[in-house]
Amino acid sequence: MQDLSAPTITQAAEQARAAAVHGLDALVVVGGDGMAHLGANVVAGTDLPLGIVPAGTGNDIARALGLPRSDVRAAVARIDAGLAVGARRIDAVQVGTPDHGAHEWFVGVLSCGLDAAVNARANTMRWPSGSARYVRAVLGELPRFRPYGYRITLDDVVWESAGTLVAVANAPWFGAGLHIAPDARLDDGLLDVVVAGPFTTAGALRMFPGIYRGRHVRHPAVDVLRTRSVLIEPVGALGGTPPAAFADGERIGPVPLRARVVPGALSVLA
Repeated sequence: MQDLSAPTITQAAEQARAAAVHGLDALVVVGGDGMAHLGANVVAGTDLPLGIVPAGTGNDIARALGLPRSDVRAAVARIDAGLAVGARRIDAVQVGTPDHGAHEWFVGVLSCGLDAAVNARANTMRWPSGSARYVRAVLGELPRFRPYGYRITLDDVVWESAGTLVAVANAPWFGAGLHIAPDARLDDGLLDVVVAGPFTTAGALRMFPGIYRGRHVRHPAVDVLRTRSVLIEPVGALGGTPPAAFADGERIGPVPLRARVVPGALSVLA
């Protein structure tokens, strides 16, 4: 066993990538969705499996994988079992600017609307923990919210509108248990793109509580579109500039962005 810990995320990722080519049986990360995101970016597209010991605020990727989220011993036992019986293959998603070949991987959800602005605010907070932090961030962002302008190009349709929320989901949950895409699956080769039209501030406030149980998808202004790839572009004539996007709780950058699911790209001990 090698300890690949480091003072910074960048150094930890570099050490993990260097070790990945030297005969490891698996890469194990301990933490929340950010650490799972780091691990996925080291091993996605390879045969090296990823093990996750959930110990973060959100743990939404672990939730989607059915891993124990409050029992370190049970999580480690699940990793041992995965090494014994073989890893599970799940999809991962490449995301990057449409004009360049460079990309980053994510496993869970890419947020590109009010959901991204809330994520950015939540990342600056130290309390409360779990989904309560996300709720506090929602309340902080809503007073200054104005709808954003989007053109979203999928495999067979274009959605162009002012919008409130845009989430590209490979997994069902984000924001420490918000059920953003109830029908999303980690191994179906598809992305569930959840888009919400131009809600008022009051309308957005009424919509957000329903996300905890996935009820928001019943709202007539919310659509769930399925695709293998998606291009998200800002349209200034329709609304404000969307905030910088986040995936697995980590900052990706401003739109335009293209995301493409790669079936079976990630091996996990789950």
